[in-house]
Amino acid sequence: MQREAQTGGRGNSRLITSYRDFAAALTAEGILSDPWVDGAPRFRMTPVWLDRATQGALYDAASGVAAVHAEAARLCALEPSLLARFFDLPPAYELMWRMSAPAWHGIARADVFLTADGPQVCELNSDTPSGEPEAVLLNRVVDGAGAAAFADPNCRLADRVFALLEDAAPRSGPLTVGIVYPTELTDDLSVIELYARWFEARGARVILGSPFNLHADGQGGVAMFGISCSVIWRHYKTDWWGERRTVWRSEDGYADDVPLLRQLALLAGAIARGRCAVVNPFGAVLTQNKRTMALLWEEIDRFAPWARAVIRRYLPFTARLEALPVARLRREKEVWVLKSDYGCEGEEVVIGAEMSDAEWARVLDDAIPTRWIAQRRFVPRADAAGRVANYGVYVVGGQAAGIFTRLQAGHTDRAALCAPTMVSLQ
Repeated sequence: MQREAQTGGRGNSRLITSYRDFAAALTAEGILSDPWVDGAPRFRMTPVWLDRATQGALYDAASGVAAVHAEAARLCALEPSLLARFFDLPPAYELMWRMSAPAWHGIARADVFLTADGPQVCELNSDTPSGEPEAVLLNRVVDGAGAAAFADPNCRLADRVFALLEDAAPRSGPLTVGIVYPTELTDDLSVIELYARWFEARGARVILGSPFNLHADGQGGVAMFGISCSVIWRHYKTDWWGERRTVWRSEDGYADDVPLLRQLALLAGAIARGRCAVVNPFGAVLTQNKRTMALLWEEIDRFAPWARAVIRRYLPFTARLEALPVARLRREKEVWVLKSDYGCEGEEVVIGAEMSDAEWARVLDDAIPTRWIAQRRFVPRADAAGRVANYGVYVVGGQAAGIFTRLQAGHTDRAALCAPTMVSLQ
């Protein structure tokens, strides 16, 4: 499917007094289409206000954690034995890692929380980070007193992403971007639409399709629908390209668990010949795996002093599930959170403090240890309503570039309230 160039508007500058008007302004550009979830507002009209010091602290945490993930990827590329010890990677996953190791980064989103001890990063979404439409569009239609004294931290996110795209592309020929995403799902259509508009507005040709629409272009590269692509913008998760596997002993396997080996081989050849770049690189199959955080802690003495300082300051202690005695985990239920290796959007997150002893014991018995981590629970600051702010800080090319804030009591999932985020000019 080929797209025609489109440009977005500047949002609605009139005073907005009702959520219905707010929702209308958000959906006017045709990117966001779901301002309600289960009949309740999905967005907050009033911004989260940050001072520059807080923004700087959030940005330092996000960019620092991205940097130590890059160090972990380099270490694994130098010492392949670490892959076998920390990561349960089947063949297609190992192929993805070899395709670009240690390259993994283009755009990522670190989920940062403020605590009494400073910022804490619970994870880095380095595979197919989302939330960009909400982050950008909410700030355009922000409704709040004193907004003129604040700046939009997301106003240059599009420029930063496109600069990254141009830098990744092969130097010869026009910039044609194939955005690859799960076309059968609707969850991230707004992200795809936003990316397409960003790229087209800056002169790129954009083609949309799924991995099943990729084919050889006859010149050593890769094409979609007969059009050669110099860059594949990958918004199709690495664990969906590979073998599909359950993380629970009690669950049956996936009905369709076959990896996309033809498509991976096609892209691997085009990358090796310099005919195509993939963003994010397939090396994200390692950094997206939460067991990378266990590697950072368990192998902390292997890292440079600056990296050890970042790990200790911003990452809660994390270990492979099999590295901790089950008796200890049962005894210390209140202080542990379990996360599966590729779980996302709050799925496959188990908080011991929110479970009974019997439920916690069942989880520990059912979880396949080599697919999980145990992370020490931290307590974020909450507002008067008990809601916690999850500051999703975008990191583009290693540098923090914007913020997507979600508010929710308990751990963040799809029911979180998305809020505009503004930063003081003083």
